[in-house]
Amino acid sequence: MKLLIVTADDFGLHAAVNRAVGQAAAEGVLTTASLMMGAPAVTDAVRCARELPDLSVGLHLVLADGWSVLPQRSIPALVDAQGRFGNNMVRDGVRFFALPAVRRQLEAEIRAQFQAFADTGLTLDHVNAHKHFHLHPTLLEMLLRIGAEFGAPAMRLPREPAWVARRAVRPIAGRAIAGLLCPWLALMRRRLRAAGIAHNDYVFGMSHSGAMDEARLLEILGNLPDGVTEIYLHPAVESGTAIAPSMRGYRHADELAALLSPRVRAAITGCGAQMGGFRRLSTTRPAERRAA
Repeated sequence: MKLLIVTADDFGLHAAVNRAVGQAAAEGVLTTASLMMGAPAVTDAVRCARELPDLSVGLHLVLADGWSVLPQRSIPALVDAQGRFGNNMVRDGVRFFALPAVRRQLEAEIRAQFQAFADTGLTLDHVNAHKHFHLHPTLLEMLLRIGAEFGAPAMRLPREPAWVARRAVRPIAGRAIAGLLCPWLALMRRRLRAAGIAHNDYVFGMSHSGAMDEARLLEILGNLPDGVTEIYLHPAVESGTAIAPSMRGYRHADELAALLSPRVRAAITGCGAQMGGFRRLSTTRPAERRAA
């Protein structure tokens, strides 16, 4: 059996992203979106989501390269005067692990983002973290514990098949990163199983972030594995720095075109995949829990 989840990340980042999500959900193959609660266009994104009852929406937790929900005075160790997190994830990862005061502020912000999502009235489909920061063991523990309070049913497992890394723009770097992630992915999978949290088996979008065009999607769909696969993209009606300074080189409009492509839709039909959000998954996988 093949279940395919097609996700738009960064929902709420920009009005051009929200427009693309609405169009791709109504006219294309998009099933799911991950919502940034502190982002500039989040109010518009929530309005859009309410008009798309078949779109599954989850929380895209932001703890790097984005805006907080809490004010800077509440979490001064985490954000600058403008309420933005930094982008040095190695440094911040060490601080999250080593400094109790930072962890207390981090926990408060994570809870605030979950609460902000709950306040929208939308059904929580899943949770993941911007730039896959939930691979960090400290963050993962907090997400699982706080997420349980808010009924989080599923989480993205950022496990991309090895053959994709070999086709990356920088294949040597792609293989190196994939190797470094292996122990963290194994730990994450064990923790998700133990917590009864549903997750995908594979994900596509990491090695070619910002370049998930029609050709890339057709290649993936031609090699779609059995099980639960998530393909995530960053669609928008504009591209690159028009969306965010850190996204120079991102081909957002090409990714939207891929989601609207009749060839992509035909390929999904041809590979026999069922489509939906994470809510299609059971909250437990008995066979995996027995093996854990």
